[in-house]
Amino acid sequence: MTYENFDPGEMKMLDTSILTLGKATIPSPLLHKTGASEERFISDDEQILIDGMYSDNLVNIIKEGKKPPTFEIAGPRSKIYFDPSKLRCALTTCGGLCPGLNDIIRSTVFSLHFGYGVRNIYGIRYGLQGFIPQYKHSVMDLTPSVVSHILEEGGTILGSSRGPQDVEEIVNCLERMNIGALFMIGGDGTLMAALKVADEVLKRGLRISVIGIPKTIDNDIHLVARSFGFDTAVDVATRAIIGAHNEALAYPNGIGLIKLMGRHSGFIAATAALAQQDVNFVLIPEVEFDLEGPNGLFANLEKRLKERSHSVIVVAEGAGQNLMGGESEARDESGNVKLKDIGTFLKGKITQYFTAKNMEVNLKYIDPSYMIRSLPANANDRVFCNFLGRDAVHAAMAGKTKLLIGHWNNHFVHVPMNVSAGKRKQLHSSGKLWLSVLQATGQGSLKNDSVKVC
Repeated sequence: MTYENFDPGEMKMLDTSILTLGKATIPSPLLHKTGASEERFISDDEQILIDGMYSDNLVNIIKEGKKPPTFEIAGPRSKIYFDPSKLRCALTTCGGLCPGLNDIIRSTVFSLHFGYGVRNIYGIRYGLQGFIPQYKHSVMDLTPSVVSHILEEGGTILGSSRGPQDVEEIVNCLERMNIGALFMIGGDGTLMAALKVADEVLKRGLRISVIGIPKTIDNDIHLVARSFGFDTAVDVATRAIIGAHNEALAYPNGIGLIKLMGRHSGFIAATAALAQQDVNFVLIPEVEFDLEGPNGLFANLEKRLKERSHSVIVVAEGAGQNLMGGESEARDESGNVKLKDIGTFLKGKITQYFTAKNMEVNLKYIDPSYMIRSLPANANDRVFCNFLGRDAVHAAMAGKTKLLIGHWNNHFVHVPMNVSAGKRKQLHSSGKLWLSVLQATGQGSLKNDSVKVC
């Protein structure tokens, strides 16, 4: 999320206070580590403004005598809540694959084991299914030797699954295993589940810290400026653009068509197009476009081919759903609407259009989505995942709960689950990112009437 599309009304109403299980009274083991000092610890009073700009928004809140909404800065506390020698922790990964899952697992295990001396760390296999007895999934003991060499592996060593499971059964499992800290790594559906688990834990009066680590390759988690896997996705997507551009250049009237991830948000498509500026048209879910008509995609594509003999189109998977007969009623195991395939749809429609014009085109279609999802993280994402995992551990050890570790204003912060879960971040059609895409591609609005502003 950027400041340019932050809702002023929402900002005034945000309650970003963080819930704790009780008073932290145990001196942190980090005090005794080599080079440790009081200066390395973060106080709960250290906060970062959500609106970091000098805006009318912020000024009005201050004039009203109200405290501007802030996020608590993540990091180690000098006093912790849990006794590491008696603590049992559990990790689970849910939903689709994403570069960096194994990095998060490794960072979390290393921080628990070497930083705090926790020796009982369990991996819950195959997502939320792992908590439910009927699936009979075994538990994985997570030790440094188990996770030391998993960085080069894509996917997740814990496995994953989609779909909801009974929250009461999940908490029953946590009770049976005597778990004190649960780390749930996943996207919006997982964070919604984590919120329900945290509420059930509190309802029962249990002392279990529930920490979410947001995972979405699309970078669309509300109130989280950046999510892990996104940098890797953009990196690999740029190589797909290079390939599509080379294919388009090699043939008369060559067209390279690439479908990238982005169910509801076009961040990957837009960012990749700016990173590798061989793209002529970018189509995203937030901005509607026409196919036919004097200012539609086909007319602009035809003009481009007549002028330059080649073209590259990048489309996010959620774009143009309105052009294919309305929203699908089918849903996947997680309850998400099953999108219609805009990539193959465009491929067929473009071919049909130029065939009717008796104009030869050579179209190459590339869909690298699943390859990207299952790859190991790149260097930038690995560093990012390291911070996320460690800060998740610091939060849990301090007895904090019902939060996710986010990134905001260049700081890692504690975001209450209830202010983020169930909402999506979208690219703003009048913001800098999209305007930069329009300048780089020169594509215009691709609408026959006017640009639709989100």
